[in-house]
Amino acid sequence: MEDSGLRGLGGAGFPAGRKWRLVAAEPGPHNMAVNIDEGEPGTFKDRWYLERDPHRFLEGMLVAAWAAGVGEIWIYLRDEYHGVRAVLERELAKLKKDLPCALPPIHLRRGAGAYICGEESAMIESIEGKRGMPRLRPPYVAQVGLFGLPTLEHNMETVYWVREIVEKGPAWFASHGRNGRKGLRSFSVSGRVNKPGVHLAPAGITLNELIAEYCGGMQAGHAFYAYLPGGASGGILPAAMGDIPLDFDTLQPHGCFIGSAAVVILSDRDTATDAARNLLRFFKDESCGQCTPCRVGTAKALALMQQPRWDKPLLDELSKAMIDASICGLGQAAPNPLLCVMKYFPNEVA
Repeated sequence: MEDSGLRGLGGAGFPAGRKWRLVAAEPGPHNMAVNIDEGEPGTFKDRWYLERDPHRFLEGMLVAAWAAGVGEIWIYLRDEYHGVRAVLERELAKLKKDLPCALPPIHLRRGAGAYICGEESAMIESIEGKRGMPRLRPPYVAQVGLFGLPTLEHNMETVYWVREIVEKGPAWFASHGRNGRKGLRSFSVSGRVNKPGVHLAPAGITLNELIAEYCGGMQAGHAFYAYLPGGASGGILPAAMGDIPLDFDTLQPHGCFIGSAAVVILSDRDTATDAARNLLRFFKDESCGQCTPCRVGTAKALALMQQPRWDKPLLDELSKAMIDASICGLGQAAPNPLLCVMKYFPNEVA
């Protein structure tokens, strides 16, 4: 639920610089909202970075706010991140004391970890004190966003990299990468590897390279079987497709996407069908219920997947209806796991 070296870092499909220009072009005043809720299963990079270098995040956030003419900032922080909240409050107090200029008002808002609030307009609804449900668009949040004002919306990692790119230049950031891709990616890796965790790696690295070079290989007694390249909604691919570059736009032809780069590694002791059922159970619970294709579709898909034999034609028809008619990305992406299983793991659902 996020072109130079910053491609993909802007969230909502836009490079960061373009989002700044879009908001700055709207009549003021402007607001800013930063998402640090990390509702995507398997994603934990934001917390990892903020616990180690919160000041870099705050600097990048203020640069973005200055560039877009933002007058007030809201940070949407997962409620369980008590330690991170304390660190941010301490760093903000230091900034207010040490900076020679006045800071814009900065508010910390608690999020309950709702997956749907990873969608920018649902997050804005939640910040406003309402139930987190996506808005129909247009208008877009850059036009009518938080409290009715043009709003610059970013994920934490977008602004986290701003300071270093300003210091070293976009050419430095773009100099990293493999397989024709540019930049760096923060992968939240979990599953059957020896070194799970946050790994900063070149954009375009393959899954096989990521496991071998950054994750210490597979755990003893486990053979690489499958992987989720982008968290719950990013789909499931077999080990035989472990040489696809991991970056924005490289996985779409295969029915997957990188999303927040939450990589989950499965071994030969796991099954793709179990993983897909678990993910659909999650989507069913996390659906906001606003639109019928998502609310009913996730429940019906899970029921069909719990049968001994999958009704593939019916699941395919249901998936198409969810993708075409759901209001937001939750319902549109929820069928990805089951579609991938039917396409790449037919032996498990024969």
